[in-house]
Amino acid sequence: MVKKMKSSESGTGSSKASSKGAAGLMDSQLAGAVKDSAQQIWLAGMGAFSKAQEEGTKVFEALVKEGMTLQKKTQGIAEDKISEVTGKMSSMAGSVQAKAGQNWDKLEAIFEARTAKAMNKLGVPTAKDVQALTQRVDALAAAVAKLSKGTAKAEPAAKAPAKRATKAAAQPAPVPAVPVKRTRRKAVAA
Repeated sequence: MVKKMKSSESGTGSSKASSKGAAGLMDSQLAGAVKDSAQQIWLAGMGAFSKAQEEGTKVFEALVKEGMTLQKKTQGIAEDKISEVTGKMSSMAGSVQAKAGQNWDKLEAIFEARTAKAMNKLGVPTAKDVQALTQRVDALAAAVAKLSKGTAKAEPAAKAPAKRATKAAAQPAPVPAVPVKRTRRKAVAA
């Protein structure tokens, strides 16, 4: 540290010559002390800079490690939240899809009922009616075939026409036309 100068003079009543010499001596001692002090300050600064570099590198590495740990932790939390939100969105999408399917089924049933009602009013046969008629035609065709085989044995000459009749009976019969109910419209007088 800075060394304090000791005054060489004990009294205040000295001569002018000795005061000039003492002042010069004092100035050189002061300059030397300031120089020594500046040198010590410089060396202390250099030591502090070196320590800061060493410690700074260690601190920097420690901060990088801590940052990596924090980043991994936040990424894990973020991934958990993303998977949780994805699961919720999937379940919501499934429930929305199920509700839409139910509504679609209801709409389809309403449409079918109204279409069937309109077709019934027009006299158009339903699928059940057509199926019943088809079964009836098949039964009649089988009966005709059975009857034609029985007559074919009795009359060998009528064999060829009987085969044609079976082929014709095997083919589906055309659906008979159902009479359409028509209503008369009243004329509106203007």
